[in-house]
Amino acid sequence: MKRYRLFSDHLKQHFGVRVHKISVDGGFSCPNRGGTRELAGCLFCDPGGSGAVGIERRLAVRQQIEHGKEIMTRKYKAKKFLAYFQPFSNTWAEPEILRALYDEALAVPDVVGLSVGTRPDCLPPPVLDLVAEYHQRTYFWLELGLQSVHDRTLDFLRRGHDYAAFLQAFHGVRPRGVRVCVHVIIGLPGESREEILVTADEMARLRVDGIKIHLLHVLKGTPLGQMYEKGDISVLEQDEYVSLAADFIERLHPDTLIHRLTGDGPRDLLLAPQWSLNKWEVLNAIDAELEKRGSGQGRTFKDEG
Repeated sequence: MKRYRLFSDHLKQHFGVRVHKISVDGGFSCPNRGGTRELAGCLFCDPGGSGAVGIERRLAVRQQIEHGKEIMTRKYKAKKFLAYFQPFSNTWAEPEILRALYDEALAVPDVVGLSVGTRPDCLPPPVLDLVAEYHQRTYFWLELGLQSVHDRTLDFLRRGHDYAAFLQAFHGVRPRGVRVCVHVIIGLPGESREEILVTADEMARLRVDGIKIHLLHVLKGTPLGQMYEKGDISVLEQDEYVSLAADFIERLHPDTLIHRLTGDGPRDLLLAPQWSLNKWEVLNAIDAELEKRGSGQGRTFKDEG
């Protein structure tokens, strides 16, 4: 029995069968790359979009999902699937374009819902209305990239938005009842342990529906990678990450679903930390740390009403 609320357990309880996410490239970009700002993307994001490993980009959305279904069924015996629009900002388009792509995904047999990744600055009112519509129509998650609550860090990462912009987006979605999963990163350059845990406390205060806790990956071909190769930044050791992840979990609201506790850096691009390639070793170490503490999710959560 895990000492925290796993998203995968929730899916199995909700649908009664094993459900897996299939990553989909909808052909989007983002405001930091689309010519609307004098930025070349976030500091850590590779040219293909962070986390876009293994996607068959040359295929249409339906074909991408069918390809993913074959793999997930063979490897994990999955019965049902969520289409996960993952690379870049998947609400950064006109509502009619978004509707066509989302509907194409939902039309694939055994796709029981959608998960849509985006940024706080890509949710104008018409898109919020569309997101709310899909929340009513199907099982739906909006995955909202934040990374840190500290504006100094967001500026360093070239995010192009501040924490206030995140709050505006979050509070725009919440009244519509949409499930929100927030992405954060542990190990960002310049952040102390105390500052990392302020982000945890804020996520607890907001009572976010779900959270993805990422380890900072330094990838080849990124500005962050160039900084690392010059010796300008360092990364966490495994024991440091495990301890911080356990602290983070302890502070979360007890009802928040944990979608991820570490990440999968692409082997051909990963500069550091190399220990992150042993994903199950990291996850087992986090479980062992919580057990050693006799602790778990929400242990230090303070309900301020």
